[in-house]
Amino acid sequence: MLHIGINLGFSTLRPGITDEEMYHGELDLAVQAEALGYDAVWAVEHHFEDYSLCPDNLLVMAHLAGRTSRILLGTAAVILPWNDPLRVAEKALMVDTISRGRLLLGIGRGLSRKEFEPFRIPLSETRERFDEAAPMIFEALETGVIEGKGPYYPQPRAELRPRPRGSFLGRRYCVAGSPDSLVMAAKLRAKLMSFIVRPVPDLMPNFTRYRELYETEHGEIAPSISLSVNMYCHEDDELARERHFEYVNRFFMANVEHYEMAGEHFAGLKGHERYADNAAYFRRIGLEKAANDYAATALWGNPKRILGQIEAIRDVLGDFELSLAPSFGGMPYDQARASLELFAREVMPKARGMRGEPVSVLG
Repeated sequence: MLHIGINLGFSTLRPGITDEEMYHGELDLAVQAEALGYDAVWAVEHHFEDYSLCPDNLLVMAHLAGRTSRILLGTAAVILPWNDPLRVAEKALMVDTISRGRLLLGIGRGLSRKEFEPFRIPLSETRERFDEAAPMIFEALETGVIEGKGPYYPQPRAELRPRPRGSFLGRRYCVAGSPDSLVMAAKLRAKLMSFIVRPVPDLMPNFTRYRELYETEHGEIAPSISLSVNMYCHEDDELARERHFEYVNRFFMANVEHYEMAGEHFAGLKGHERYADNAAYFRRIGLEKAANDYAATALWGNPKRILGQIEAIRDVLGDFELSLAPSFGGMPYDQARASLELFAREVMPKARGMRGEPVSVLG
């Protein structure tokens, strides 16, 4: 069955909304998702800006563990250079314990210079910090012991409490877009999580490379690839199109500003070559066209249209999971709730049968 969850974005892009109103709106979506039968709720980690403000997604998951009983609880993702590995491992074990084994741990390395500068970390260190911290954390979640001898996180051997209640194999996720991140996702035996910014066919070289690396490293077919996509569902297809493109364009422009995606600071920065290429591409085609192209990659429309979009992804990608962003670009929460409910009622029962077959790329 196709695994379908939601991803909370924690943005305050709607004029006049307070941080408190936003938090309760997002958390209520998570509780609604469990009642509607979604499989997982995910939360991002971001700091300081209207674009997204969720400084501790494991804390959010601890809260949701107390408000839910079935739905899986995922981080999308814990940004490792902003967090001490020992504390990530401890908090993950605690959330997994109090939720009775429902945590899905997603990790990433982050990208925004606007977030790294207050943490006093140069972008040039992010690759090395992630590569050092990630194996320490995943090993600690299996053994209950953390230690490290690297330059960034020299860690004396420490036994963690609470102890692991079960393995995280199958519950490891890694946000990856750059070639180096694909390599680490495969080495870590983690599921690849991708925030979709281009049509899936354009991303297939990355997905195929991950599958090759995983199968070569572990001698088994790679797990399903997790796609995080914006989604707006409404019975009126034209109204869905109008609202979706309004909100997703606003979100995209905030994304570009937050990450400085059209800037030139990625040029020559080790480990950021892909982002330098993307920035040059945005400057060449213009942000308006880039925003419209991005909007076209999301799931939007009436239930029939969205089912067709999911089927098209399955036909290209094969085995995958879906993580739907139900509230973005300042969308009012009543619209987000109605969209989630309609998707659950009219799309999800049929979409469940659209999980593709596992893909072996080495034969």
